[in-house]
Amino acid sequence: MIPHRRCELQKTWIDNVKTDGGTQEGRKMALNLPSIRADFPILSRILPSGRQLVYLDNAATTQKPKAVIQAMTDYYENNNSNVHRAVHTLAGEATDAYEKGRQDIADWFFVDREQVIFTSGTTEAINLVVHAWGRANLKKGDVVLVTEMEHHADIVPWQLIAKERGIEIRFVSVDPVTYRLNMDEFEASIDEVSFVGCVHTSNVLGTRNPVEEIIEMAHSRGNHGKGARVLIDCAQASPHERLNLTELNADFVAVSGHKMCGPTGIGGLIVKPEMLDEMQPFMAGGDMIEEVFLDHSTFQTGPYRFEAGTPKIAEAIGWGVAINYLSQFDMHEVHQHIHDLAAHTADKISKIPGIKVYGDHSDPTCSGVVSFLHETIHAEDLAHFLDLGGFAVRTGHHCAQPLMRKLGITATNRTSFYLYNTQEEADAFITHLERVVGRLTR
Repeated sequence: MIPHRRCELQKTWIDNVKTDGGTQEGRKMALNLPSIRADFPILSRILPSGRQLVYLDNAATTQKPKAVIQAMTDYYENNNSNVHRAVHTLAGEATDAYEKGRQDIADWFFVDREQVIFTSGTTEAINLVVHAWGRANLKKGDVVLVTEMEHHADIVPWQLIAKERGIEIRFVSVDPVTYRLNMDEFEASIDEVSFVGCVHTSNVLGTRNPVEEIIEMAHSRGNHGKGARVLIDCAQASPHERLNLTELNADFVAVSGHKMCGPTGIGGLIVKPEMLDEMQPFMAGGDMIEEVFLDHSTFQTGPYRFEAGTPKIAEAIGWGVAINYLSQFDMHEVHQHIHDLAAHTADKISKIPGIKVYGDHSDPTCSGVVSFLHETIHAEDLAHFLDLGGFAVRTGHHCAQPLMRKLGITATNRTSFYLYNTQEEADAFITHLERVVGRLTR
């Protein structure tokens, strides 16, 4: 069985952020927080309560720097046109800017631009795999293996196709004490599995899963030795880890732009080149075709076969600019900053009477998420009192109800940090939470 330890294949990432050729990333701009915060206009907002905004809901969506906002405005003011369809000046400028966004994203993830399929986000990316690859390749009796830690987007689509095709879905359990996947269960199941779906980093617990080990085992042992395909949900990983997707070697990777300083409504499915040939068109219409006849059609190759209709042009441009904004920083330093704030907050609030924190924040690979719950104060009530203090946090099941049930709860409050958050904000949050809990429980 696999030992319960940090995977040897992943252990160096926290110490060694890599770039092209496997060399260490050169020294980037230090995290000058006042300068960074000045790049994000919304952070200076005063709320209706009269309090300064302290934005701590970054796992849901990050804020956008002025460069992203200005780039999208510039497109609408100066270059607004459809892409890939005309030869006039605006169309050429829009197409160039749109495809530059694709190239910037490909470069960030160390893949070829032909591997990047634009989607509306991680949810659409996962659904694209289920429908474009799953319908073409899975048959009755095949086994899909996912985890209890998954976002609903990596559970519900499989349930729909399972009913349609007679596919079996199995789940790797989460230990409610260590907050880690039961890798013994994964190893015991993998030989019979045709497809594996796994979240890279939990949006509830902050746990970074041993995805390298999961991918290697699925490829070498899955589907009775023929190799299982693997989808990794990297929505929570991409904002704080520079992911080399060529080295990661997953067949499919889903990411969202809005969680890494980009606009909402844009994300991507990053696909191994050979997997494109195993996928059938999902949505059909303009731009994904070569020729249409009355009795048949032929389709584009590469990512364009899966981008029917008018694409997300301004959003792709904005996401590319967001990538370039992040590229000025050492992502190892970004992660360390985020993790330090989360670990400090988790430690302090766990000492507030009645508060329970979920996740192992002593693990240096843990993300900036801190989920917590008070034993007698309803999560939504607590969130309202936090909002009155200016603190924006998430409340609910976080689209992870199976995980909530495993933990024996229905919801949590969730604080999540990003590169522009400060130690002062974390301490102010801790103080305000202590005050609220004290007043509501005395």
